Amino acid sequence: MPDVERLAERFANDSYHIDNIYRLVIQPKSVHRPFRTLKYGFLFIIRGSVRISVNDTIYELRRGEIFHAAPDMHMEAKVTSESELEYYSVFYSLSNRSEEDSNHECNSHFKLEVETIPKVIELLTMLHQNADTPGGIGKLRVKGIFLSIMHHVLVGYKNRVSSNSADKEVIEEAISYIKRNYMNLLTLEELAAIHGMNTKRFSYYFYKYTGFRPIGFAIQYRMERASELLRIGNFPISDIAVSVGYANPLYFSRAFKKKFGVSPSAYMGNDD
Repeated sequence: MPDVERLAERFANDSYHIDNIYRLVIQPKSVHRPFRTLKYGFLFIIRGSVRISVNDTIYELRRGEIFHAAPDMHMEAKVTSESELEYYSVFYSLSNRSEEDSNHECNSHFKLEVETIPKVIELLTMLHQNADTPGGIGKLRVKGIFLSIMHHVLVGYKNRVSSNSADKEVIEEAISYIKRNYMNLLTLEELAAIHGMNTKRFSYYFYKYTGFRPIGFAIQYRMERASELLRIGNFPISDIAVSVGYANPLYFSRAFKKKFGVSPSAYMGNDD
């Protein structure tokens, strides 16, 4: 089991280069002959399942799980699902200094068990589409997308590991996540997956500790931020709506009036 915090530190601080990104669809029961790995790499399983043997350690991988291997490892694989196996592979290179560090977290093979996160799939698609973008700006975009993927994956894995014994701590993290991302589209399914729970359990514990359902809490927080913006400046209602996550100003106005009993324009002139 990898040390998630140390792994995050490595990707945040170490020097590395994203070499290749592939999307592959493999037919059921296909067998990959034994080979030696050449690079560092992650496999992100999108659908199907596969059994991978690496240096005589067996990994059973299914939808939503991530596998990592380092160079010069003996590997073979067999698709175990009745359906096709779809996955993304991301290969990267470390600096020579990191490669020579035997204690470096990336110089090992491991599996990360996370729930399928729609945002990660979206980011993997973006990563694949931008893989061959030329120039420094293109490389920066690729690395930025990759780091966003790793952040979602490592947070999801950490929360999944801790969720069985620290539900309150996980909900506190979920609250912080919502407050950081309230202006974005949030769904119950994605919030639950990011925090390592199924939707029913996540919604139950969120309500237990906050008195709100997750999306209800997000709406409440958006309305609070909107009320602040209405009080501190003469901003157009449409701009405030977009700023707190509503593309449709009319829908925002209805939600605001339901919360505060007055329209945003009326609230703006209320000094009480």
